[in-house]
Amino acid sequence: MRSIVQFSAVSRLYGSRRALENVDLTLEPGELAFLVGPSGAGKTTLLKLINREIRPSSGEVWVAGFAAHQLKKSRVAQLRRRVGVVFQDYKLLPRLNAMENVAFGLQVGDLRISEDEARDRSLDALEAVGLGDRAGALPHQLSGGQQQRVAVARAVVAQPPLLIADEPTGNLDLETAWGIMDLFEDIAAWGTAVLVATHNVEIVTRLQRRVLTLVDGRLVRDQPAGQTGRMAWLATS
Repeated sequence: MRSIVQFSAVSRLYGSRRALENVDLTLEPGELAFLVGPSGAGKTTLLKLINREIRPSSGEVWVAGFAAHQLKKSRVAQLRRRVGVVFQDYKLLPRLNAMENVAFGLQVGDLRISEDEARDRSLDALEAVGLGDRAGALPHQLSGGQQQRVAVARAVVAQPPLLIADEPTGNLDLETAWGIMDLFEDIAAWGTAVLVATHNVEIVTRLQRRVLTLVDGRLVRDQPAGQTGRMAWLATS
């Protein structure tokens, strides 16, 4: 089974500042993993490397079969069709309803998809995240948790092999956050690799999934699923 993500000796510099240093990691299909560490540890940089928003200063980044470290600009869109992204602040278009927001993301990724197909697939995705009855609602008519569910539907409607999420529960209360994590667990069960950057200690420790810990740009700990230690995690947060 080929890894969905593979970092080999990856470093990333911003001027003289080293955001990541010599990082090695892999992520497999169907795996749900957490990316943790203190602010400024390099979590967002690592996610941007996966989505080819930036390139590494050195090392290799492979994503869904693409050599992201040397990928030409003309092929970046192909890679991004293989990666669903969920943000902390949802990034929904305020003048489009829930269905249109999901469909927009689908059609931008693949111009060959007809409006009818985009609508049908978007409605299916909203149904899967429990919002089948809210397809016509505008973002301001939805709660924060519902908006994040729309964002998740948009990220997975194209059925990408990889989903990355940057602090997806940061703006949500704990009960709503658990609902989003249930969705991520379901998505991983479908075979999608899911990588979640988070500061939420309770979620990380309770779910007992694999935990990747960054400190000062270095991957200092890779704890397998079922071996997450609360105190060990807190020591680096």
